[in-house]
Amino acid sequence: MLSSEERTEPRVHTVVGRRLGGSYRLLASAALGIVALAILGAVMGPQWDPVPLADPLTVATTSTAIGDAAPVQTYPVRTSVVTVQLDGATVDAQVSEPVGLDGPKRGVVFVHGAGTGRYDTAFLEQAHALAASGIVAMVPNKRLDTYTTRHRDYVLMAADYGASVAALQSFPGVDPDGVGIYAESEGGWIAPIMAAQDPTIAFVVLVSSPVVPPREQAAFAVDSYLRNTGVPHGVFRAIPRAVGMSLPGGGFEYADFDVTPYQRQMAQPVFVVYGTGDASMPTIQGAEQILRDTAIAGNGDVTVRYYEGANHGIRVHGDVDTVFLRDLSGWVLGLPGTGDSAPRIAGAQPEQTYVAAPVPEPRWLGDGDVVLALALAAVALIVLGPLAVLVARAVEEATERVRRQRGTPVTVTGPRFARGVLPSLVALGFGAILTVVALVWYIVAVARLALDYERNDLVVQGGWVAVRVLGVAVVVVGVLLLRRCRRVRSDGGQPSPGIVRTATLWGGVIGSVVLLVVLAYWGVFQLGI
Repeated sequence: MLSSEERTEPRVHTVVGRRLGGSYRLLASAALGIVALAILGAVMGPQWDPVPLADPLTVATTSTAIGDAAPVQTYPVRTSVVTVQLDGATVDAQVSEPVGLDGPKRGVVFVHGAGTGRYDTAFLEQAHALAASGIVAMVPNKRLDTYTTRHRDYVLMAADYGASVAALQSFPGVDPDGVGIYAESEGGWIAPIMAAQDPTIAFVVLVSSPVVPPREQAAFAVDSYLRNTGVPHGVFRAIPRAVGMSLPGGGFEYADFDVTPYQRQMAQPVFVVYGTGDASMPTIQGAEQILRDTAIAGNGDVTVRYYEGANHGIRVHGDVDTVFLRDLSGWVLGLPGTGDSAPRIAGAQPEQTYVAAPVPEPRWLGDGDVVLALALAAVALIVLGPLAVLVARAVEEATERVRRQRGTPVTVTGPRFARGVLPSLVALGFGAILTVVALVWYIVAVARLALDYERNDLVVQGGWVAVRVLGVAVVVVGVLLLRRCRRVRSDGGQPSPGIVRTATLWGGVIGSVVLLVVLAYWGVFQLGI
């Protein structure tokens, strides 16, 4: 006869074996689901593999001085506000002019970058420096009734700024043949149009000009910002999928605007300026393309300068670089002699790691409206199902109460989810939503760090790990829900009896799967695939 210990030991091994086997199957199923999501996320959209810049630009000298420029004089400055008539609107413009300088003066009209632009906040230092050196500077307010985030027409904007050029050409004391334009950032897509269409424009100053189409510049800037912030490699996959897709709500036609045809018609002297601390612009590629495009027009009067540590607005420690202001005034006052003065390329040595190139278009989720609709529909399926169950349960309880009040015996309660099914379903659905929310929070947090040129490993590295852990946890919960439903069915039960509960179960599962696929698309489950 076996002892009690001999009879108990096989049972213990059997129970332990079942538990180990169950844990192994759980991990294996979750791993399989994660690998499937990783593969799906990889094949659904383009990867991000920017091409290294293989043609570095070398400056001739570290000095930015304009060779043929005379020493800059200093004059008192007087300002006034004039009204400029546009096509269907008017804008105010501030004119800064030197006091005590006789004779016709050169003039400069400023073209704003992205966003709003007012004369009382934009180009204050540049306009004052030009006026103090003997140049009349006009800063018009940007026309905003035709300028929105979704819709911008650079050709029409060029016509509006052209009205300011005409106004300054007729301003008292200004030489009408000596008026040029100063364009910064987004203005670099507008100024070449003006120069190509109006030969009376005397010169062009391009400061931090993007040169490449807006979509390419945006992808380049995001890549640079993310690298400066130190994000994990897997985050870069989102660049072509976000920048390459059409955004929800339509618009943004200007994202693919190409300024090249207009640059190839610029016959005026051009002063190209970049700061080496500007991570948002292709500083080498931009200058090289302007040199090539103007050469096609037979224009050799191009001067390129790079300023050490200057940012997008050619600012160093918050102030516009005084050396740049000196060079700007000297170059304008010295024209036409300074148009081709040596050296052509000078200043601090610029660096550009990757080429700004066309952005691959997403194959499956390239329509932002579809992506948004999928996400909202998935959330609706997840959220409305439990609400429907609550309503159905309230109706069932009210019915049972009425039956009892009438004396009708209630021998069978209303349908219920099988034990463990509803908690797992709720955890799956709301876990998927939480992961999406965490991903959005992470993107916003990283964007703020990137725009401020800051690094925070806790947010950048730790946040990405947290988002991915949440995603894995949701997959595990999904496997647990599947196993629970299979076990209930094998025991002859129904995981979700009734139409409402069946619809809730399937809606929650489908909605969660859709969100998991969306998360996979944005790289949450990638495994280096």
